[in-house]
Amino acid sequence: MANTSGNQDSEVDEVWPDWEEAVNMTASALEKWLDTEESKAVGQKEGGESVGHRSGRRIVELLGTRKADLTDSDVAHMKKVVGYVHRHLAQRPAKEDVEHSKWRYSLMNWGHDPLK
Repeated sequence: MANTSGNQDSEVDEVWPDWEEAVNMTASALEKWLDTEESKAVGQKEGGESVGHRSGRRIVELLGTRKADLTDSDVAHMKKVVGYVHRHLAQRPAKEDVEHSKWRYSLMNWGHDPLK
């Protein structure tokens, strides 16, 4: 159920540009990625699934949600994703080959491919 209060609308408007920048994978690309062994091999596990992998599944749902239909919980998750991506990008490994790094795989679980 969407929360259409003015306060929630302003929160959506506030996070939206950062969300669009942070999540640079399409829902279908992210869904395909989440099915790979590389995706499942990274991140902190909680109950058999990593936090990032679970987040990725939620991001796929959010990418299919109209802006007007976002709930407070959706907006909170969007903020969490933006924060994670920004923090993780700042931790870029010094080595040259990031293409096959756990760093990149973790970011991709959160909907961001740093090579795009």
